[in-house]
Amino acid sequence: MAKQPMLKFINIPRDMPEKRGAETRREDFQEIYAEFAAEKAKEQASRCSQCGVPYCQTHCPLHNNIPDWLRLTAEGRLREAYEVSQATNTFPEICGRICPQDRLCEGNCVIEQSGHGTVTIGSVEKYITDTAWEEGWVQPITPAHERTESVGIIGAGPGGLAAADVLRRAGVQVTIYDRYDRAGGLLTYGIPGFKLEKDVVLRRNAQLEQGGVTFVMNCNVGEDISFDDIRAKHDAVIIATGVYKSRDLGGPGSGAQGIVKAIDFLTVSNRKSFGDDVAEFEDGTLNAEGKRVVVIGGGDTAMDCVRTSIRQGATSVKCLYRRDRANMPGSQREVQNAEEEGVIFEWLSAPKGFVDKDGHVSGVMVEKMRLGAPDATGRQAPEVIDGSEYVEAADLVIKALGFEPEDLPTLWDQPELKVTRWGTVKAAFETGETDLPGVYAVGDIVRGASLVVWAIRDGRDCADAVLSRFNAAGAVAAE
Repeated sequence: MAKQPMLKFINIPRDMPEKRGAETRREDFQEIYAEFAAEKAKEQASRCSQCGVPYCQTHCPLHNNIPDWLRLTAEGRLREAYEVSQATNTFPEICGRICPQDRLCEGNCVIEQSGHGTVTIGSVEKYITDTAWEEGWVQPITPAHERTESVGIIGAGPGGLAAADVLRRAGVQVTIYDRYDRAGGLLTYGIPGFKLEKDVVLRRNAQLEQGGVTFVMNCNVGEDISFDDIRAKHDAVIIATGVYKSRDLGGPGSGAQGIVKAIDFLTVSNRKSFGDDVAEFEDGTLNAEGKRVVVIGGGDTAMDCVRTSIRQGATSVKCLYRRDRANMPGSQREVQNAEEEGVIFEWLSAPKGFVDKDGHVSGVMVEKMRLGAPDATGRQAPEVIDGSEYVEAADLVIKALGFEPEDLPTLWDQPELKVTRWGTVKAAFETGETDLPGVYAVGDIVRGASLVVWAIRDGRDCADAVLSRFNAAGAVAAE
């Protein structure tokens, strides 16, 4: 009888890849987790219970077939594990690094609910695909046959790249337009290297380009090319711009120098990691070195900002969040990593204004909060505690309050492009189809600021819808 390779969660404890010490990782922007060794990956994958109703798969936006590729990994059939993983996920090595597994697959693992510690799904997923790259199993896209249809994609972030991958594999001619000089969107310029090293993103971009996807970079739609021109060039257009407009924060002193947006701060830091010359970094405007830094916000972007500030050499880094730790939207794993690296969290604290000293910020006026009755979303609403005000000293204040969509109908001179009351593009569920014929929209520009894995899901679903439309038109033409 063959030895049972699975169901070992009772005898084998949960184990994560080794994490570099906080003092060491504070000094650079390299990823903080080491790679699983082959035997360790097999061991941890073997802990999967192969349950009849896999909640890990159900709670994954891509519905990845997690139990099957865990079993294949445990059996040493790694190439098959990669094929199963790649079948539903365009970028498994990226999701393995940056998905909040504690809120998605791992957080819903059955053995976690039974007290045995979740399977380390994300780390195994990362290991599988990193090995696939090392072994040469990941190859440029080679369509079985070329098609005449052409699709223009506006935005080279995860949603646009995922759609391009699916369409190109079907032989469709794909052109991606993006405002930046490198593809990847927030994967490239928004997420720091200690969570996602940039060669991981660049090799996927190269794979798409080698497979026949055309990239038009440094291209601002509405300025360098009109939306109408893009529509005229292609049989379908997919809007995948993401949301980059930062939510602002007013109050006394809000116009002082030294109060900056999170996206600007992170983009400049990532550009420096690429070796670019960035004036705003060199002159100190967007550089935390030697400064007392206060970051306002409690999401993953705020975590990226506080941990980047530490690495840039800030003298102190504090994070203000108006709710408590249990109610923050960011990953608890990221909070723990930040605390290990020296970040101080001021829970139940909200900014009231800023201290302006000779035109430059010198502090944040803070009010302490308490959680009151639930609001419309069901979360306890923060309430100000009277007489609790104090000033938090600061030389650099980073606003990480989330993102909103840009006004695309105005920017692109497309008044017929319908948007919701939140400014997101109005598009059909699953297909991404808008009211403009042949125009689709995916990712954050439809959902609002969300997870990378949801953008990938939207891009893949939309590409399937576009292909169905092309196939249906071809069938009618053939009759």
